Amino acid sequence: MKNYSRQREAILTVLRSTDTHPTASKVYHKVREIIPNISLGTVYRNLAQLKESGEIISVNVGDGFEHFDGNAKPHIHMHCKKCSAIIDVMLNEDVISDAAQKNGFVPENMVLVINGLCKTCNQNDVN
Repeated sequence: MKNYSRQREAILTVLRSTDTHPTASKVYHKVREIIPNISLGTVYRNLAQLKESGEIISVNVGDGFEHFDGNAKPHIHMHCKKCSAIIDVMLNEDVISDAAQKNGFVPENMVLVINGLCKTCNQNDVN
């Protein structure tokens, strides 16, 4: 990671304080509460650097936006196609490591998205 910056730290703090998987625009508006004069370009640039360094991940759920996640550990994202919620489901990292090792594969990152209906939307469809 490049040198410390107040902007980068604020962006990371915002992402690690939520599990809503915000878009860059939502991150920008939240960071402006901390650093009012930050530019959208600075947010995009820092998101790209944080993603490249592996400190955050981005998630594409097919809605045309890149969503960001402050949790870079391997996990599944369940995306509700009705309410757009993105729900984290943690994985046993040993399963991934074992499968990779068994196949001689060296994983660099993993983003898995399962689309469907969340519990609330599924129950509302039944009623």
